Amino acid sequence: MSRINLVTKETANAEQLALLEAIQTKLGMVPNFLKAFANSPAALRAFLGLHGIAGEGSLDPQTRERIALAVAQKNSCEYCVSAHTAIGRGTGLNNEEMVANRAGSSQDAKAAIAVKFARSLVEHAGEVTTAEILEMRDNGYSDADIVEVITHVGMNILTNILGKASRLDIDFPKVSL
Repeated sequence: MSRINLVTKETANAEQLALLEAIQTKLGMVPNFLKAFANSPAALRAFLGLHGIAGEGSLDPQTRERIALAVAQKNSCEYCVSAHTAIGRGTGLNNEEMVANRAGSSQDAKAAIAVKFARSLVEHAGEVTTAEILEMRDNGYSDADIVEVITHVGMNILTNILGKASRLDIDFPKVSL
């Protein structure tokens, strides 16, 4: 059971309800982590805004999910591993690819570099080496792409922390760490 209240349609105030209904319309469900975020409409709006804008960047949906899986695994967030496995499947990632992602790699050579970089960001609290930045560039990633990888890592760390701190009930098909 979650240690942080999950806001539901029945318990929401008007502002929370409007946000939950918008999420329901867009996703067809309201995941538990967003119900936890809804305790603070400002935090939920901030997350949704960043998530929406980050999704407009140059990284394809598969690479974003690869990064999310690597970060969730490194941070031992079972909720997020489960969620991003389901979402990753929806983007076309297969089980073997997602196993590689969770280990910090990819079957796709270019994506493997981004996933490796993302995992290094987590492992070293952002203190990556110049060689790692150059490896990204040498493999076709622009500075904009590098900043987007960093953004996705940060966004996923945020959800990993929320998932772990609140001990969210997993509302996706469960994937063990």
